[in-house]
Amino acid sequence: MESIQNFNTLIEKSIIENWNLDALTDYKGITLQYHDVARKIEKLHIMFESSGVKRGDKIALCGRNSAGWASAFLATLTYGAVAVPILHEFTADQIHNIVNHSDAKLLFAGDVVSTQVDPTKMPHIEGIIYIPDYSLLFSRSDKLTFAREHLNEMFGKKYPKYFRPEHVKYYKEESPDEMALINYTSGTTGFSKGVMIPYRAIWSNFDFACHAMGSNVKKGDNVLSVLPMAHMYGMAFEFIYEFLKGCHIFYLNRVPSPAIIAKAFSEVKPAIVIAVPLIIEKIIKKKVFPKIQNNRMRLLLNMPVINKKVRQTIREQVVEAFGGKFFEVIIGGAAFNQEVEAFLKRIEFPYTVGYGATECAPIICYADYHEFKQGSCGKVAIHNEIRIDSRDPQNIPGEILVRGLNVMLGYYKNEEATRQTIDKDGWYHTGDLGVMDYEGNVFIKGRSKYMLLGANGQNIYPEEIEDKLNSMAMVNESIVIQEEDRLVGLVHPDTEVAQSMGFTHSDLENIMEQNRKELNAVLPSYSKISSIRIQDEEFEKTPKKSIKRFLYLKG
Repeated sequence: MESIQNFNTLIEKSIIENWNLDALTDYKGITLQYHDVARKIEKLHIMFESSGVKRGDKIALCGRNSAGWASAFLATLTYGAVAVPILHEFTADQIHNIVNHSDAKLLFAGDVVSTQVDPTKMPHIEGIIYIPDYSLLFSRSDKLTFAREHLNEMFGKKYPKYFRPEHVKYYKEESPDEMALINYTSGTTGFSKGVMIPYRAIWSNFDFACHAMGSNVKKGDNVLSVLPMAHMYGMAFEFIYEFLKGCHIFYLNRVPSPAIIAKAFSEVKPAIVIAVPLIIEKIIKKKVFPKIQNNRMRLLLNMPVINKKVRQTIREQVVEAFGGKFFEVIIGGAAFNQEVEAFLKRIEFPYTVGYGATECAPIICYADYHEFKQGSCGKVAIHNEIRIDSRDPQNIPGEILVRGLNVMLGYYKNEEATRQTIDKDGWYHTGDLGVMDYEGNVFIKGRSKYMLLGANGQNIYPEEIEDKLNSMAMVNESIVIQEEDRLVGLVHPDTEVAQSMGFTHSDLENIMEQNRKELNAVLPSYSKISSIRIQDEEFEKTPKKSIKRFLYLKG
């Protein structure tokens, strides 16, 4: 094992060294300084201890990004408990599933989530804590209720004078392989896998970010958190890295539409921009393309003498759209629109595309914009190695395999899935196909797992939606595809029944519209279907009878 630093010691160190600096701001709301975060952590530790939470117990967090969420997460790790971050856009049933499967003892719930969850559906939970003020929404434990009611008094007794930096002493993980958190790849029973992330993987991703950013991100810098912290991508690179560096993190606590994000970028002026392709594409298509797609601009761009000057002007406008102060824009999570990527390359915009997976907490590949090769997703990140499972890795796509500090411990309570994913030599099988050139740049050629990415970085598993759709009226088989940022269901109807009932094409369309409404009623907002299209012919299949999805994707 490499010389891995103790992760909770890094949290302790950052809080003490940055005591009077701004730490976490709810955009257009409260700001917590590092010492405020320390006080919140201390109060939560008193609450955990008094209510009988032990090291290794699971604590779930479900709510929109906020200073309160971040503080509760840090309190969980530094107490020695295991955090279970849950995407706030999951349905109530999905949240209940994850809380129950993870054996969570407590649930921190955000403002919206708190009105949706039902304690009776989570029989083993001891309490639900409201994220905005840590009040108790529900309790099965007298000790927890007493602790919350007397919290300020208990805090005052423990620290009668002042709460000072020397009081900050946290639990130190005993081994780099100790589990820090369980991150669920999805919320549906049967599909959901709890990825067990060890401390070494969180530290390794932090250490990678320190190497990758160098001195470009430093103490006191601003950063805008747009991606959900319940996802490893947002957690690792818009929260943990910056918090440990002494940055000031701003949380967008409203639904991040392109207009809101663009406004926040111009006000916060972040030192680094972390994003999924759709955010970048939308801002560029809405804010930049209209300005440059008129005839005059096209003409100027094609004149060699003026071309460079025009490109520079356009680049300045695009840089300004993201706040104007960032080192680079890192894009990850899904394939990048080639038209937008070619445009950014042409104007020499400082962007790069990375590659990761929840199972690697998350980084697998990266190269900064100076070295980044267009169309690739960078080179293998430090502390890890990568292999393409192909007889000719430079030319014939093979499965991308990863081994190293970033790789998870396995799936919680699912040894079979773990065995299928991590082989006896420690290689994590990503399920993604790619090639690697002689310089080590990785090019992804397809996702054999079919995962789609929602507009704000949520993982969408089409098989789950299809599972529900296939059991609906007149549906014989279906696939769900993504077009731009919308999901479309392609359905081959039950033609025999349709003929016997005398249904017309118009009747079938009405039935499918009704199906769509019923389906959307049980899906989280980010995975709702925008339309259902009828496929008259049966879908083409492989010898194993699975649908050849790639034939139906709009390329």
